[in-house]
Order: sequence, then structure tokens, then C-alpha cells
Amino acid sequence: MPPSFLDSGPPFQNQFRRSRTPPVEAQLPKTAPISQFEPLNREEEMDRRQVLGFAGAAISVAAFAPARAFADAAKGSQIASGGLLIDGNLMPPLDPEAPLDEEFAALVRSSGLTALKMTLGGSGNLDKAQTDADIADVGKAIDKNPQLFTRIRAPSDFVEAKRSGKVGIIFSFEAGEMLEGKVDNIDHFRQAGVLVMGLTYNRETPFGSGVLSRNPTGLTRLGREAVARMNARGVSVDISHCDEATSLAAITASRAPVLVTHAGCAAIYKHPRNKSDALLRALAKKGGVVGIYELSFLVPYPAQPDIADYISHLDHALKVCGEDHVGIGTDGPLTPFDTSPQSMAAWNAEIERRKKSGVSAPGEGPPPFVIGLNRPDRYSVIADAMAARGYRSRTIEKVLGENFARVFAETWKSEPQ
Repeated sequence: MPPSFLDSGPPFQNQFRRSRTPPVEAQLPKTAPISQFEPLNREEEMDRRQVLGFAGAAISVAAFAPARAFADAAKGSQIASGGLLIDGNLMPPLDPEAPLDEEFAALVRSSGLTALKMTLGGSGNLDKAQTDADIADVGKAIDKNPQLFTRIRAPSDFVEAKRSGKVGIIFSFEAGEMLEGKVDNIDHFRQAGVLVMGLTYNRETPFGSGVLSRNPTGLTRLGREAVARMNARGVSVDISHCDEATSLAAITASRAPVLVTHAGCAAIYKHPRNKSDALLRALAKKGGVVGIYELSFLVPYPAQPDIADYISHLDHALKVCGEDHVGIGTDGPLTPFDTSPQSMAAWNAEIERRKKSGVSAPGEGPPPFVIGLNRPDRYSVIADAMAARGYRSRTIEKVLGENFARVFAETWKSEPQ
């Protein structure tokens, strides 16, 4: 069977079904030496998000920064519980073979999410056929949990997801390799329900250059055709992993707003995956949205970012882009990342594989979470922090979900053929 994000095999399948090791994020010093997480020498063909998908563990309340630490916590939490919550990039716990048990289901419900955008098709390591299998597996997993998850196929589905209390799942790509250099494959995957697509992962593709491209091309002629086809078929264009030249050209070429669903701000910490002010301004001017992620790239390696670091990037994006153009794009697991030795060994083995394959960004290694946000209800914590900094309720509502909902509504409209 072709590899998919669900075809992880031991230990991840077993960990997902049985592990109950609580997260220990509060025990991690902010500048924890990376020697605590020494990579193991193991070759496994799995995407980083395969590890994330099976990294959930039970909540440990003591490990979380208490909400009362924020001056206006009640205000922020009330906003988070009442409006649309949409995460621009998140990995839910899914299993195509069996429904989630009640403990995992409770974790999902506790997130308060209306919907999340889920990456399929790997990080440039899956072809068209393998991605078809990936899509089929995720569909099976959703069908196993009809009381918990629902597919998002149109903007109106957000309202129904909120009404029903289910978490809507938006199918998406952040790489371009599964298109195999053929613009017609955009039509193929749009028919399969993929609503957000990238042009590149970290390396170059026939469409453009990734943030780690050794021979940058910028947006190619075929890339312009791909952007036009995505616009025409009602697909959101995601440039999270494209380099600056490709990104700026894609924004210019697109007839609709463009997304950076998960990134940070280069002005706060310069890193290939963080975006410049010039790019953020261009994105906002076109009507797009940037989702702030929770990866270690928010701070210098090997530090583990905390909530203050996260809010620094969010603050900066709001100042540069304005309140209509910023969202949340976690880029990690919905359930708490498990920092047990077994989980960290698997994580480090995957980082080693990514390094060898050439897709690893500089400084990969620290686990994918922000201290204080390694919990399903991270959105309430973010809302509390924003309220404590004086952000008005309307701004918080937009950041937590309304901005992404607006762009999805504007970009999922197919043009007459």
C-alpha cells in the first residue's frame, strides 16, 4: 500500500491507540540543550506530519500555564467559546481502522474548534497515486467518527459544523509534488475535495521555488498557469513554503486573495520559514491572511518558544498586516505533543530523515509546540493573551477564525468553464 500519513506502523499506531503519557512541556527549560533530544539513527519513510498525527497524549493540567495568569482571561475565553475557531494548519488524531476512543474524542471536543485545515500528500514525498490513497484513508477515518468530525466542502459548512459541535476538516496540500508537474491534476484533486493547495514545499518544483531551493526559479510559467487554474477551480493558493520571489509573484498573478496558512515573522526572528514585512504587506494588500505557527522557528535554535514569543509574532503580524489579515496556523498536532522518551525518539528519527532528504529547515529539532499552548484549547489561551494586551473583542474574533473563513469564501468559488 502506498505510504500515507496514517500508514505509520509501530510505534506510532500503537502510541496513538494506547499511550496516555502526559505532556511535560512545563518541565522543558526555554533553552533546553538539544542533547536532550539526540536523534536516533533510523530510516523511516514517513512525513513529519505522520509523527504529529500520532503524537497525542492525555492532558496534564499542571503542565499548562493557568488561564488566570492573564489579566483579562475571562474575556478572551468567552470570545473563543462563542465564535468561529478555524486553524489554518493542524493535524487531528485520525485512524482509518477504528473510531477514536472516548478519551481522544474528549480531547478533540475540548479544543472548541469549528474547523481545521489538514495537510495531505506529505512534504513533497508523495506522488499522485500515493496522495489519492492518503485522501481515501483520511476519508475513512472521518467516516469512523461521524459524531466528531465532518468534511468541509463549502463555506456554508462552517456554520453547520459550529451548530453541530463537530470539527470540520478542510483537505489541503502544502507541497506541489503530487501534481506531478501537470496543471490538470489540480482539477483531479479539486474533485476529490482538496480546497487549499501549495505550489512548493521547501524545495523547487516545476511551479516555483521553495524556501530551501538551491537553484531558485521564482514563479515559473507553469506556476502562473497553476495559480490561474486554482483561481478558476475554486482552490485557495497557499504559499507558506514558497520563497519570497515565488510568493510575491504568486500574489501578483492571483486574481483572488492568497494564503500563508502557517509561518512566522522574519522581523521578529529571521528564518527561511518566516515571512518578511514586504511579503506580509503584499499578502494583506491582496486580501490574504497569514496564520502564525507554533514551531521552534519562532526563536533561535535550540530554544523552545513560549507564549510570549508567540504573541510577539502575532503582534507584529497584526501591526504590519492589519486585523483583517492574521489568523492561527498551529502546524502541529491537535492533541498535546507527547514528550515521553518513546515519542521524542520517534520525533528525532523523523527529523534525521528530513535532513537526509533535503527538506529539513535550519534549526529543526525542538518539538513542535509553544510552551503554554501544547493543549487542545490553545485558542482560549491565545484569546486570553490578546485580551490582556488590550486587543478588542472584534480583533480577537477575526484572528481566531473569521479571517480565514472570509478568504475561504472568496477563493472557493469556481469560475464557469
